[in-house]
Amino acid sequence: MATQEVVQNTPTGADPQIPPELPILPMRGSVLFPHVIIPILVGQEKSMRLVDEVVMGNRIIGIVALKNREVEDPRPEDFFPVGTAAVIAKMIKLPDGTISIMAQGLERIRLSQITQTDPYFRASVEPLPDAGEQDKEVEALMVNLRRLFQKAVELSPNLPAELSILALNIDESGMLADMVTSNLNLSVEEKQEVLEATEAKARLRRVTELLTGQLEALELSSQIQDQVKAGMEKGQREYYLREQLKAIQQELGEGDERTQEIEELRQRLEETPLPDETREVALRELGRFSRMPPAAAEYSVVRTYLEWILELPWLKSTDDRLDTTAAEQILDEDHYDLEKVKKRILEYLAVRKLKRDMKGPILCFVGPPGVGKTSLGHSIAAALGRKFVRISLGGIRDEAEVRGHRRTYVGALPGRIIQGIRKAGSNNPVFMLDEVDKIGADFRGDPSAALLEVLDPEQNTSFSDHYLEIPFDLSRVMFIATANILDPVPPALRDRMEVLELPGYTDSEKLQIAKRYLIPKELDAHGLTADQLSFADDAILRITSSYTREAGVRNLEREIATICRAVAKEVSEGRTEPASITTEDLHALLGPVKFYSEVAERTSQPGVAIGLAWTSTGGDILFVEATKMPGKGNLILTGHLGEVMKESAEAALSAIRSRSREMGLPEDYFLKQDIHIHVPAGAIPKDGPSAGITMYTALYSLVTGRPVQSEIAMTGEITLRGQVLQVGGIKEKALAAKRAGLKGVLLPERNAKDLEDVPEEIRQGLDFKFIRSVDEISELALVPEEALLPQERL
Repeated sequence: MATQEVVQNTPTGADPQIPPELPILPMRGSVLFPHVIIPILVGQEKSMRLVDEVVMGNRIIGIVALKNREVEDPRPEDFFPVGTAAVIAKMIKLPDGTISIMAQGLERIRLSQITQTDPYFRASVEPLPDAGEQDKEVEALMVNLRRLFQKAVELSPNLPAELSILALNIDESGMLADMVTSNLNLSVEEKQEVLEATEAKARLRRVTELLTGQLEALELSSQIQDQVKAGMEKGQREYYLREQLKAIQQELGEGDERTQEIEELRQRLEETPLPDETREVALRELGRFSRMPPAAAEYSVVRTYLEWILELPWLKSTDDRLDTTAAEQILDEDHYDLEKVKKRILEYLAVRKLKRDMKGPILCFVGPPGVGKTSLGHSIAAALGRKFVRISLGGIRDEAEVRGHRRTYVGALPGRIIQGIRKAGSNNPVFMLDEVDKIGADFRGDPSAALLEVLDPEQNTSFSDHYLEIPFDLSRVMFIATANILDPVPPALRDRMEVLELPGYTDSEKLQIAKRYLIPKELDAHGLTADQLSFADDAILRITSSYTREAGVRNLEREIATICRAVAKEVSEGRTEPASITTEDLHALLGPVKFYSEVAERTSQPGVAIGLAWTSTGGDILFVEATKMPGKGNLILTGHLGEVMKESAEAALSAIRSRSREMGLPEDYFLKQDIHIHVPAGAIPKDGPSAGITMYTALYSLVTGRPVQSEIAMTGEITLRGQVLQVGGIKEKALAAKRAGLKGVLLPERNAKDLEDVPEEIRQGLDFKFIRSVDEISELALVPEEALLPQERL
C-alpha cells in the first residue's frame, strides 16, 4: 500500500503579510474567495513544483481562475486579472503522484506583471481591499441576503444546514457576499464577476441577483420533486391496493385468470398492427377494463368490444394477382359467355397493375335469377386472389343491419359490413351485396340510405360503424351488388354503382353451360361418372324448351339433378350398362312436357296479339286478348293489371276510336259495343307502359277482323296521337321472342340503337321491324286482307 506524506501548518492569529510578488497557481473550473477554504488537486508538473517549493517557505501563493478550463498548457493571457492570495493549510501527496492541497483564501489581488514563467508562474501583485462604508443600505442588503440564503439552504439538498447559521454570524458585508457566492452553483464567469467587485454595495446587489435566480430554480426543482414524490406515493398506494385486490381475487378464485386475461389482451394489442387512432381507443378501453370488476354490467361489453378491435384487419390485406392472362383463364373456366363482365374485370386488373393505390370499383350486376351473378363474384375473387364475402340484403328493413347498433343497447353488434370484413380477415376482399333491389324501409330506418356511404369511394375511406365508432377504411374493398331489376333501387344509390347487365341465356348457350358446368357438377354430386351417364344434345335442348323455359339455368340444373337421381337409383340397384339420355327418355324421367308453343293457336283468331314483357326474371311473352259484345261503350280490363297498364289500354282504345272513320266503322260503333281486354295469367301482377302497342294491335285486329301474324311479337308505348315511344329491356325481350320460337319483332323506331347490345346469336332468325306510328300496324303486324278466306273477312 502506498504511503502518504502529510505536511500541515495551520496559521494562527492575524492573517500573514502578503508579499508584493507571489507564485501563481492556475485553477480550472472554480474561483477561490477570501476567507474560504477549498481543496485543490494539483497534477501539472509546473504546479506540483510550485507547491513543493512554497510549502517549504511562507506557504502563500496567488490563485487565479483560468478563462478556459480546456487549456492544457496555460499562458499568462489565459488568466483572469483578479485572483486571491491564499495560504496552503494542508498538503497531501497521493499514490498516483498528484498532490492535494487545502487552500485558505486571504485577500483579493490583482496581477500587475508576470515576472516568471518557468519553472512556474510568478507575478507582481496588488492587494484589493474591500471598499465602501457599513451604512443602513448595506445592512438591509445583508439582512435580505441572509434571508434568501437561508431559504436556499432549506431547499437545496447539497448545502448543509450549518451554512445558514454561519451566515447569521458574519458581520462583514464583503465576507458574507464571498461566503454565499462560493457555496452557490454558479459559472466561473459569474463567480469571477463577484470576485472582481471590490465595492460592498455593488457586490451585495450582484450576489442577491445571482442568489434570487438560484432560488427560483431551487423552488421549481422542489415543486417538481414534490410532484414526483406525490406521484410515486400515489403509484405506491395503487400498487399496494392492487396487490391487495389481487390477493382478494386469489382468495375468491378469480385473480389469476383475470390477470392473465388482461395481460393477454395487452400483449395482443401490442402485437396487432393498428392505426394510431384505433390503438389509442383500444388502450383507453383496456384501461377501463382492467379497473372494472367482473361483476360489473359493462364488463362483457368492453371485453367484446376489445375483441372486435383486435380481430378486425385494420392494416392487413392480401396481394392482388395482377396476371390478366391467368385471371381470364379462371373466369372462362367458371363461366360461359358473359364477355362484357369479364372484360370489365380484366380492365380493372390492368389499371390496378399500373396504379397500385387505386380505389376499388363499385359494380352492380343486374339480371334475371339463375344467370350466375352470385357465382360470378366467387370467380372474380379467385381471379384477383382475394377473399370473398357475401351478405344477403333481401328483406332487410333495419338500418342497424348495415351500420350496427350502439353499445348502449343490450346485445349490440357491428353491422353486416364490419362483420363481413372480420370474416374475410383482410381489408380488401371482394364484397358481394346480394339482392340490393329487395331492401325495404320502415320505422327502423332505410338501409339503402346507409349504403350510400359504403358504396361511395369518396366517403368510404372513413366508414363509421355505430358499434365501433372508429373510422374504418373501405376504399380498398371491391364491392359488387346484385339485383334482378334496377327500378326499386333508389336513384342516389344507383348513381354510385357501375351497372353491368347480365341478360338471360339462349338455348345454345344453355346447351354449352349444361355440358361444361351443370352436368359434371351434378354427376359428381350424385356419385356418378361420365361413363355411367351421358346426355345427348337434343335431350338438353328439349329440357330447356319444354321443361324449363327460363332466363337462367337454375331450373335446368334441377331437371338434370332429377335425371341423375333416377340413374343413381338404378346404379345402386345393380345396373352396369351406361345410360345415355335422349329425347325419348325425358317423358319417363321428367314427366309430361311442362311448356309448349301455343302462339299459332292463340293468335289464329282476331283480337289476340303477342307482347314482349320485361320482368324481374328476364324477358317473357304475354298475350293480349280483346273481344266485343253488345253494350253501352264500356271498357272492361282484367288480368291483374297495374294502373299504368290500365291507362295504356284506355289510350289504345282512344287511339282506335279516333281512327274509326278511316277504318270504315259506323259512328255509333263504340257506343253500342262493350270492349273487354284481358291479359291471361291473371294471378300474376302486370304493369308498365310497353304493352300499349300490343293492346292497340289487339283492338285493331278485333274491329277489323284481321288476325295478327302468329310469329310476330311487339313492344312499345303509344300516345293518344298514335306515336310509338321507346321502351327498355330490348335485349331481354328479344331473347324471350327467340326462346318462344317467334320470327319477327316490332320495336319503336327510337329503339333501333339498342340492337347493338343484342348478341348476334339472338338476332339471327329474328326479323326486327321498326315502327313510328300505329298507322303502320295494319301493314306490318296483321295478316294481309287478301290472304283471308272469304268467310274470315268482315
